[in-house]
Amino acid sequence: MEAPGGGRSVTVRDVQELVRRKDELEAQISACYELLESQKGVGMNEPLVDAEGFPRDDIDLYQVRTARHNIICLQNDHKALMKQVEEALHQLHAREKEKHARDEAEALAEAMSQSQRLPQPFARVNAVTPGSPASVSGLQVDDEIVEFGSVNVNNFQNLQNIATVVQHSEGRPLSVTVIRGGRKVHVGLIPKRWAGKGLLGCNIIPLQR
Repeated sequence: MEAPGGGRSVTVRDVQELVRRKDELEAQISACYELLESQKGVGMNEPLVDAEGFPRDDIDLYQVRTARHNIICLQNDHKALMKQVEEALHQLHAREKEKHARDEAEALAEAMSQSQRLPQPFARVNAVTPGSPASVSGLQVDDEIVEFGSVNVNNFQNLQNIATVVQHSEGRPLSVTVIRGGRKVHVGLIPKRWAGKGLLGCNIIPLQR
């Protein structure tokens, strides 16, 4: 995959791959810290010599030095990768914004040509936090949800249904269909951890039937 800003546009699959690599790095960093903990909890800064200045004989010095070196390298890699993730999501969002006008126009044309009735919504978005995954995806306040992944009006029972889908879709694209201004709009949402609370950054309330 080319880096964001390279010769081709970033795709959702690219973002998924970056997230997968991020998870791998975090697992490797965690393993290195566990190794340090197993060596008398030596950590990153504990001295490797005794009070008399001799190398400690109660720990494996080679393993400790190697783990410390690997942690520093992996953390640098992690920092660089997180910047790539941020840039990729920014580019993805910018392209999505350009597509929204066309998508909405196409959805309206399709609805008018087929004279189709809009599906029945089961929930409504009543708050979206700026900068959140929900905001980045284009979800808006007063969007009425008709499909949220596998959840629709026929199987929706309570908000726990949505919460379960979100938890199982962390870091993966989730198809969401809403009614906005009398039109059906498709939103590509990627639940993920961010600076705020939860994986979405929006508030959803059920609609009374």
